[in-house]
Amino acid sequence: MKKTTVSDALFERAQKLFPGGVNSPVRAFAAVGGTPVFLARGQGARVWDADGNSYLDFLGSWGPLILGHAHPEVVAAIEAAAREGTSFGASTEREILLGEAIRAAVPSMERMRFVSSGTEATMSAVRLARGYTGRVGIVKIEGGYHGHADTLLAAAGSGVATLGLPSCRGVTAGAVADTIVVPFNDEAAMQAAFADNHVAAVIIEPIPANMGLVSPRPGYLKALRQMCDAYCSLLIFDEVISGFRVSRGGAQELFGVRPDLTCLGKVVGGGLPLGVFGGQSQIMSAVAPEGPVYQAGTLSGNPLAMAAGLAVLRKLDQAAFHRLEALGQRLEAGIKDALAASGVAAQFHRVGSAFTLFFSAEPVTDFASAKRADAGRYARFFHEMLDRGIYLPPSQLETGFISLAHTESDIDAFVAASRQALSTIS
Repeated sequence: MKKTTVSDALFERAQKLFPGGVNSPVRAFAAVGGTPVFLARGQGARVWDADGNSYLDFLGSWGPLILGHAHPEVVAAIEAAAREGTSFGASTEREILLGEAIRAAVPSMERMRFVSSGTEATMSAVRLARGYTGRVGIVKIEGGYHGHADTLLAAAGSGVATLGLPSCRGVTAGAVADTIVVPFNDEAAMQAAFADNHVAAVIIEPIPANMGLVSPRPGYLKALRQMCDAYCSLLIFDEVISGFRVSRGGAQELFGVRPDLTCLGKVVGGGLPLGVFGGQSQIMSAVAPEGPVYQAGTLSGNPLAMAAGLAVLRKLDQAAFHRLEALGQRLEAGIKDALAASGVAAQFHRVGSAFTLFFSAEPVTDFASAKRADAGRYARFFHEMLDRGIYLPPSQLETGFISLAHTESDIDAFVAASRQALSTIS
């Protein structure tokens, strides 16, 4: 039985300082129960908690750590940048270098703007879409999570869904009055949204990862592209999770659909706070100081984040993605065999190195079917895996990740632990 004495004590202290004892809601283990572990350090594919327990990490700080924890080249890049200055509030060459690397991998991002989080990126992209088109309507997907900006918290996924909140108090009716919510993978509903509203843009995770991981139906994203073209609306891909994760060029490369604007974060920041929004040069020309759409940030283009992002992107060649896919296939095959042997009804979803295990007998194709999956059974599975040294997302409506630091033996250890956990909860 693992020790939890230190984590328990830290959580008690944290609750006196922070709402729920945490600085981001889903960390509180509300969806799975129990006291959250307090992590002390990470190296490669492993993390250690404050009690000294070791875990194979399949959360990876919610996606950014595609190289694993404390990768030597990333750490060296951050250290070198820090010695030269941690912040300037002025332009640096590193911004140009990282921008050029992003544009080379994601050609739709002809020009871009660095910010400090994914929330800032999506918030700014929506403002830009409205300013550029002169329209106010924004269409989003039910269960799609695009950060915690007021406009986008209508029927959101991620922590909002985990906590069972239908909406967010403090968000006014006016803030979401022009946000139209439609089910994922439903072309007819999307068409109706266009027909009945003055739509500036559709914002969507091309591979939703905040209702758990759910893939788009064949042709769905191309249909959205066609609708946006037909109604002269913008298509915004929120690739904060899928960017540089499912392929070097993100989901837009994977599915062959070019959005008007793209939002990035997580992997591109190398584990440091960073977001990016960008797209067609003509559209980006509407951003201040060239245009009338204001956006600013003291820490935008922070030199440490630029250095970390550059170090990560240099490692993400095609060989890296081939390896991630091979590890993903190994995990998928092993988990599906374990599920078949256990008789537990579940759906294993995977795209590249991202995955979710839904405890559901029915296919999961949208937010409604994701919410019908057995959250209680996932909670039991989560704790059984944690007890066996496997760290997973503390919610079924989130996504797990494989990193390049994981080995075939690590994947096999995950599968072996899953077999034991499934037999316990079956």
